[in-house]
Amino acid sequence: MSHPAERILSSPPLPQETSNLSDYTVDSTSTFVETPAIAPSPGSPVHHRSGYRRLASFNDQDTAYHGSENPRQRGGSPQGLGLGIKNLKPLPSASPEISSNHGTPASTNALLSPRFARSPPPTQPYTIYRQSEDPARGGYDTWQNTGSGEEPYQPFAVDSETESLKKHTTAPTVQSYEPLEPDCRTKRKLHHGKGNWLAISALILSVYSTILSGLWLGTAIAKPRFGHRITNTGKLPPATASLLATAIAKSIELSFVTVFVTFLGQVLSRRALAKKSKGITIAEMSFRSWVTQPGTLITHWESVKYAALTFLGLISLVGAVVAMFYTTASDALVTPKLKMGPLEHLVLYGQVASDFASNPYIKSQCHTPIPLGMDPLYSGSTCMAIEHNGQAYHNYMQYLSNWTTSIAKGTGSDQLSQRPLPLGMLHDNTTIEGSWIHEENVTETSQKYSLDDYKRIVVNVTMAMPHAGVFAAVRDPVNNIMQPQDLNGLGEYIVQASVPSPVTNVLCSTMRKEELAPMVYTDWPGSNGTATNLTGWPNDFGIPQWPGWLNSTAVDDLFGFGEKYGRRHPVFAKYPIAYNTILNHTGWFTDSLYILATSPTGDFAMCSLRMSLATRCSTRYHASLSGGSMSAHCEDPTDDLAYGKSYANATDGVLKKDWAAVATDWAMALSLNAGISDGAASNARLLSQLIPTTQALDQSLPSIAEALAVLSGNTLLLSTTDTPFIHFWNYSTTVSTLAEPQYQGFRATLRTKDYACGGTQQWQGIFYVVLFLTFATNVFCLIYFLVRHGLVTDFIEPQNLFALSLNSPPSKALDGACGGGPEGEQLIMSWYVKLDHVREHFYIQNGTGRCSVTRRSTRAKDFEMDTSPVINTYTKLSTIEYFSPLPN
Repeated sequence: MSHPAERILSSPPLPQETSNLSDYTVDSTSTFVETPAIAPSPGSPVHHRSGYRRLASFNDQDTAYHGSENPRQRGGSPQGLGLGIKNLKPLPSASPEISSNHGTPASTNALLSPRFARSPPPTQPYTIYRQSEDPARGGYDTWQNTGSGEEPYQPFAVDSETESLKKHTTAPTVQSYEPLEPDCRTKRKLHHGKGNWLAISALILSVYSTILSGLWLGTAIAKPRFGHRITNTGKLPPATASLLATAIAKSIELSFVTVFVTFLGQVLSRRALAKKSKGITIAEMSFRSWVTQPGTLITHWESVKYAALTFLGLISLVGAVVAMFYTTASDALVTPKLKMGPLEHLVLYGQVASDFASNPYIKSQCHTPIPLGMDPLYSGSTCMAIEHNGQAYHNYMQYLSNWTTSIAKGTGSDQLSQRPLPLGMLHDNTTIEGSWIHEENVTETSQKYSLDDYKRIVVNVTMAMPHAGVFAAVRDPVNNIMQPQDLNGLGEYIVQASVPSPVTNVLCSTMRKEELAPMVYTDWPGSNGTATNLTGWPNDFGIPQWPGWLNSTAVDDLFGFGEKYGRRHPVFAKYPIAYNTILNHTGWFTDSLYILATSPTGDFAMCSLRMSLATRCSTRYHASLSGGSMSAHCEDPTDDLAYGKSYANATDGVLKKDWAAVATDWAMALSLNAGISDGAASNARLLSQLIPTTQALDQSLPSIAEALAVLSGNTLLLSTTDTPFIHFWNYSTTVSTLAEPQYQGFRATLRTKDYACGGTQQWQGIFYVVLFLTFATNVFCLIYFLVRHGLVTDFIEPQNLFALSLNSPPSKALDGACGGGPEGEQLIMSWYVKLDHVREHFYIQNGTGRCSVTRRSTRAKDFEMDTSPVINTYTKLSTIEYFSPLPN
C-alpha cells in the first residue's frame, strides 16, 4: 500500500515582473506545494505556460540523497521532468523559512491557484517519507523529525492537513504554479496585408464562388435547353453533363464554405481585438462548426439557443442551411435533366412520292423476297394481300377486345362518340387511334329512309385516321428533331401537324330481297336465276359498260345512285347465303366498294365504303421509347392546326376514287367475297352477326358498319404514306408517282423532351432561395474582403484558438467547465484577445472581472519607447473605432 506525502516549502521573494499577464506582487508570504509526479520518458521536453509555470515534480528515478546533503546545492540545473513540468529554482538556504502568514488576498498572486495559501508548518515532530525502490522498506525511506532539527531533505511532508490524502490516493499530483518570465513571444504577424498569399487566396476563392454562384443562379432562372448538344452522339453525353454540373456545384459549395468561414473568423477576431466592441462569446465561436458541421446545430443546441437570434447568428444559420442544401438545389434546378420543352410553332417538311391511294405505288413498296421477275403480275398483289390480312385482322382483334372490355364493365353506349374508338398499327411500333366523325343519329336516319311497310335500319359511320406521312416526316433529318434513341431511349416529343386526315365512310342499310333485285344478276331477265362460271365474273356476264346507266333502285337517294348523282349502283353475282358476304366487281370508274351480307335470319344488308379527306382534322404524333402513338384530332373548334384553318378554301370530304382499287384488294384478301362460292369465311360469319336488328345502335355489340370501318383502317394508312400534306395532287396530272420524292412543308407544333435546366416539379422552386442566398452571401463576403485591408489572424480556427487558450491564464468565468465544457451563462460571457506589450504575447481574457494590473514604472517607460510592429498593429486594431458590416 502506497503512502502519499508532501512537503511544505517556503519560497523566498520572487522577482516582480511588469506586464498585463504577470505584473502581480508575489512576496514571502506566498506558499507553494511540491508534489511527486510520475517520471516521464527520457527526453520529454519542458513546456512553459506564459506568465506562470508548474513546480518541479520529484523524480522517482533520482538517486536518493544521504545525510545533510541538500539536493539544491548540487551542481547543474535540474532538468524538466514530465509533461509541462519544470524544476524548481534552487533555494538560497537548506533550511526553509516557513511564514506564519496564511496568505491573504493582498499578499497572494491573483494568477496562482488557491492551493498556494497553506497553513504554517507544524512545530510538532513528524515523519518524512521518500519513495524507495527497496522492497524491504515497504517502498518508502523514512526519517523522524523531533521538531528541533533540520531534515536532510524535504521531498514530501505529512501533517494533519495532508493526512487525508494518504487515504484516497497513492500518487498525489497536487500541482501549482509560480510566475515566470514567459517565452511565448509571437513569431508571426497579427495582420496580413492584401499582398499576402492568405489574403490573395481568400479573395480568389471569394471571386470564384461569387461568379460561379451567380452563373448558377442565372442558369436556374433562364432554364436553357441544350437540344442536340447533350445527346448520345452529341458533343456532351448525358452522363458527362450530369457529372460536370455536380462537380461544379460541389466546387461552389466548398468555396462558399471556405469564404464564409473566413468571413466569420475575420468578423469575430476583429471584434475580439477591438476594445470598444462587445467581444466574442463561446456560443459565437461555434458559428464555424454550424457551417462546417451542420449536425452540431442539434448536438450543441445550447449554443444555438444563445447565439442564433443575434444578427451574425442568423447569417451563420443561413450559411449553414445554404452549405447543406446547395448541391441538392443545384441538382434540382441546374443539373441538366430530361424535360418537355415549350410548344414551338414551326414548319416541318416531308417527302412526297405518290398521290393518295395509288395502288401501284402501294404494291411497289411492299417488302417481299419474291423478285418481280419471278412473278411480274402478282408479286405485288400477293404481298399486299398478306399485309392486308395481317394489319386488318390485328386492328380488328384489338377493337373487338376493347368491345369485350366495355361490355364487361357495362360502359356500352348508343352514342357513336362514346363507343370504342377505331384502332390501328403502323410499322409495328406505332399505335394508331382513329376518330368517329360526322356522327349521325341512327334512329332519325333510319326513319327517314324507311317505308310504310318496311322499317329500314340505316347506319352511317365515318372514321378518320391520322395522316401516315407525318411518321416519316418527323424522322427526316431535315427537320432536326431528336429521336428517343438519341437520349438513351429516354427522349420524347409530340408533334401536331396541320394536314388532312384520310377517312372511310361506311353506309349500311338493311334491304328486302325485292329491293335488291335490280342489283343481283341472278334476278335479271335472261339469267335463269343462276350465275354459272363465276370464275369469269363480271367480264363474261354482259354487264353494261360505263357510261351506260343501269336501272334505278329503291335506295338510289340513300346511296347516291343514278345519273343524278353520277354513280352507278353495284351488281352482285348472286344472293349470299346466311353468314356469308359477297363483293361488287362491277366497279369500273367507281369511287366505292360494295358488300352484300346475309344475316343468320336471312335478312340482307348492303354496305358501301368510300374514302375521302377530312379538312377539320389534324394529326398528332407522340414518339417515345415504346415506339409512339398517332391519332386523328377532329372537329375541335379550338384546334388552330385543323387543316381547314391552314387552307381556308379546302373542300371537306372530296372522294378519292383510286382508293376503290386498294379496297378491292383488301376485301379479297379478307375473304369478303367468299360468299360467291358459299365459302362461309369466318370473317364474313362474324360480320353477318353484327347486322343491326333495331333502328338504334346496340349498346352491347358493334354494328357491321363500325366493324368494316375498323377493318379498312389499314388501307387509309397505306393510302397516305409518302403522299401530299395538302388535300390535292399539286404535281403533274399525267403521273400519280414521282421518280424522285419532293419535299413539301406543313404547319406544325412541336414539344420535345430534351436536356434542360430547371426543376421538374413545382415544389422544387423553393431551392431558388438557396441559390439566391448563396450568391447574395458571396457578394457580401467579397465586398467585405475588398473593403478590409487584408486579414487578421483568425483566432476562431481550432489551432489558433488552442494555442491562444493554452498560453492564457485560467479564468474563474469558466469554473467547472474543464471536464464537461461550458454551459449556461458561460456561453455568453464576453472574451477579448489582449496583448502583453512587454513580451509581445497574446492571450484571451474574460471581459468582466478583469484582474488588476500593477505595472512597474521602468517597464512602462520601456513600453512607451517601444516601436515594435506587433504592438503597433495591435494598437491600431484595438484602439480604432470598431467597424463591422454587422451590428455588434
